Amino acid sequence: MKKGLIALSPLGVFIVLYLVTSIIAGDFYKVPITVAFMVTCIYAIIIHNGHPLKERINTFSKGAAAGQMMLMIWIFILAGAFAHSAKMMGSIDATVNLTLSSLPPQMLLAGLFIAACFISISIGTSVGTIVALTPIAAGVAQQTGTDVALMTAVVVGGSFFGDNLSFISDTTIVATSTQGCRLADKFRVNSYIVVPAAFVILIVYFVMGADMQAPQEIGTVEWVKVIPYLVVLVTAILGMNVMAVLTLGILLTGVIGLMTGSFDIFGWFQAMGDGILGMGELIIITMMAGGMLELIKQQGGIDFIIDRMTRHVHGKRGAELSIGALVSLVDICTANNTVAIITVGGIAKQIGDRYGVDNKKAASILDTFSCFVQGLIPYGAQLLMAAGLASLNPINIVPYLYYPFAIGIAATASILLRYPRRYS
Repeated sequence: MKKGLIALSPLGVFIVLYLVTSIIAGDFYKVPITVAFMVTCIYAIIIHNGHPLKERINTFSKGAAAGQMMLMIWIFILAGAFAHSAKMMGSIDATVNLTLSSLPPQMLLAGLFIAACFISISIGTSVGTIVALTPIAAGVAQQTGTDVALMTAVVVGGSFFGDNLSFISDTTIVATSTQGCRLADKFRVNSYIVVPAAFVILIVYFVMGADMQAPQEIGTVEWVKVIPYLVVLVTAILGMNVMAVLTLGILLTGVIGLMTGSFDIFGWFQAMGDGILGMGELIIITMMAGGMLELIKQQGGIDFIIDRMTRHVHGKRGAELSIGALVSLVDICTANNTVAIITVGGIAKQIGDRYGVDNKKAASILDTFSCFVQGLIPYGAQLLMAAGLASLNPINIVPYLYYPFAIGIAATASILLRYPRRYS
């Protein structure tokens, strides 16, 4: 037990150093998140006993440069280049004006949430949805005087609707494959749990948006400058790889920007460069988090969690709760909901078979709880991406993440209250 707690202690150091200190100071900018991660990573390397220092650093570097981490970094780079060049070209302003002129102000929050839900369920990825909609949400917030963190959280929340439900989401595919059930069956069970939660949050956004006022002057919509975002949305919905989508968006902003005289070729390069530099903090955090989590894994921290959580399971309800708790804790340790499902999928299947848990319900629990946690951790790719695009601290977004909170409550209630009945 002592070894397991020591292996997990870097997470405690990070929470104390960053969250607790910032709460005491009343300012989440007092302790830079990069510094908190740096200190935590140094601590993680120090406590990695039984190995030479060089080997510990190599283990850290292996985690920092893992395939999934490098993919996230590539997406950050391309997203930064696209978002900033689109801003400099006028694409964001044009798209914001189109949104403001198309929707009544009372519908902005709800409309943005519906758009995020639709796009995410179409493309099966929360990151792609956040990349497409966050700059628009931030622009609408500034134009209407709404809290930017709130508008950003609406997009992040809606993005997890599709991440959790979509047939092409990697979490759905992994959850169903590890539990041995069909995608359609898992979708059916999942929809009973999370669709009511989405409707509740939609009503909340209708109520919250009732008093929103449209800006006194809405600029004219320059349709040609809307094209990059329209193409990004359409190609993403059609299933194109997110990196290809962003590359196409970058090329379109350059071509249209040069045609309209928004910038010259060097101005375009400068805009892309500034956008990439703006993602520097996210890239650093991503790599340090990857290295730290690899050390935790190598020290047996995740195995410790699995062992402790499965030791006292009794009955079907306890089995389902343990599956939800397992995938949640591992997601906290890995900051990746797909990896969390892969890690505990096998043990979840064993628990489910032993206590008679329906495999479709088990797959739904794995996916829903992992999305619930992933949608709230400030060092996860989704919140880091959204915070970078909206120029916010990720912690500022967390209090407004109503939908991730709602699906966590709904998933827990489905276990405690035994619904859907047919699968419980």
